[in-house]
Amino acid sequence: MTLSNAFSPVNNSAGHYRKTSKIQGSKTPPPFSLRLNAEERARLTKEARGVPLGTYIKAKLLGDGTPIRLRGSGISVEDKAALAKALALLGQSRMANNLNQLAHLAHIGALPLTPETEQDLADAIASIQEIRSLLLRALGKTGGTP
Repeated sequence: MTLSNAFSPVNNSAGHYRKTSKIQGSKTPPPFSLRLNAEERARLTKEARGVPLGTYIKAKLLGDGTPIRLRGSGISVEDKAALAKALALLGQSRMANNLNQLAHLAHIGALPLTPETEQDLADAIASIQEIRSLLLRALGKTGGTP
């Protein structure tokens, strides 16, 4: 027997020199990769709504329904951005303090109703409606008129 015959998979009578494939000897199958263009990935990420993309694609392909496990806090990146914007508006507007002062003046009967006061109240209402809309969007809800 020559050295090349000893290591040949065809002529190896002992069988233990034969190279086995990784798939045969592996306990877990190799990962499956899928290439997506930017639009496809964005669409799937939006549909997944916070669920890890691999988990969502697997559930969609295998018909297991949409998985309900979300990442980390359970809030998607888009929702976090909308909530951050709403919080920033609240912080910038000093609305809580101003509305508290207006309520106090109204209770004691000292709130003069001038065009400037009316405009300030209209601005406060518009800000509250915008914040409400952002919060509803962040929560994935569509709200009617307040």
